[in-house]
Amino acid sequence: MTQKQAHLITVLGRTIPVRSAASETRVREIEQFVHKEVTAIQEHMTSADPQLLVTLALLNLAERYLGCQDSVRTGQEIEQRIIGLVQKLETLDL
Repeated sequence: MTQKQAHLITVLGRTIPVRSAASETRVREIEQFVHKEVTAIQEHMTSADPQLLVTLALLNLAERYLGCQDSVRTGQEIEQRIIGLVQKLETLDL
């Protein structure tokens, strides 16, 4: 198991200590991704409080994540159907 390392990230000007097994580079990528998501909402809600901005970003990310899970599940179902069809074709005497 990989050891978690301490990192400092900044979200909305607030520095937050986090622990992660990810590399420093990956933690910075995540930090930038979160910053981009929060900033996109902040551009439309300039007077919103930081907690609301982060909550809305979290909800948007959760929606996209669940959509990705649905796509993966659909892809797996299609793959299983294709495997079944190939197996049927292999049993045919041509």
